Amino acid sequence: MSKNYKLVAIEVNAYYGDFHAIKNISLGLEEKAVTAFIGPSGCGKSTFLRLFNRMNDYIDGFRIDGEILLDQKDIYKKSVRVDELRKEVGMVFQKPNPFPKTIFENVVYGLRIQGISKKKVLEEAAERSLKQAALWEEVKDKLHKSALALSGGQQQRLCIARALANGPSVLLMDEPASALDPISTAKIEELIWELKKDYTIVIVTHNMQQAGRVSDHTAFFLSGELIEFAKTKSLFTNPKDQRTQNYITGRFG
Repeated sequence: MSKNYKLVAIEVNAYYGDFHAIKNISLGLEEKAVTAFIGPSGCGKSTFLRLFNRMNDYIDGFRIDGEILLDQKDIYKKSVRVDELRKEVGMVFQKPNPFPKTIFENVVYGLRIQGISKKKVLEEAAERSLKQAALWEEVKDKLHKSALALSGGQQQRLCIARALANGPSVLLMDEPASALDPISTAKIEELIWELKKDYTIVIVTHNMQQAGRVSDHTAFFLSGELIEFAKTKSLFTNPKDQRTQNYITGRFG
């Protein structure tokens, strides 16, 4: 596969016990682009997303074969330190999950775990990350108030800032706007568009209009298989597989 890819999956199979969740998937994800994973519930899109930062490792009976490369290095090698990998590959979940701490402490949490305690370094990182997450103007005067007092949309942008503060190059987003109202969703989508200048972004979404608005490439999954992967415009306007056509026109899913 071409060296322009930030993330590459090569003949990847994943299992939960006897259940074959991901079936022989190979694909390459371009650097500084947004790739959307779509498909009906239970099709494997979130499982596949979580392979990129080894979040499935915690699940009993999980195993994987094949290779997943980040910058051409296999992230499932025994020598890989998972905590280091997760600094490089940040994750934002479906429901905002701020810690019961101040806004400031939420953002710098990962840096403190790394042993960074210089006030100036933490303050600069917090400001930079909150600006990147388009939240700074809304919270700059209440950094030392509880993050739990923020609205749902603000909490989700705070979780994005928390991921960015660790200095990742990849951001994984698992249905990041599904729990939000339309205005907050629009802000998250705008933010994704802005962030791709600096980050490789992979988003799982059940909302096909959202995939159409924010992504450069789209992968359609069904029953653990990758059915079609193409530029987003091409996949939505001229799908090559009848199953893709049936899904995007609402015949099932």
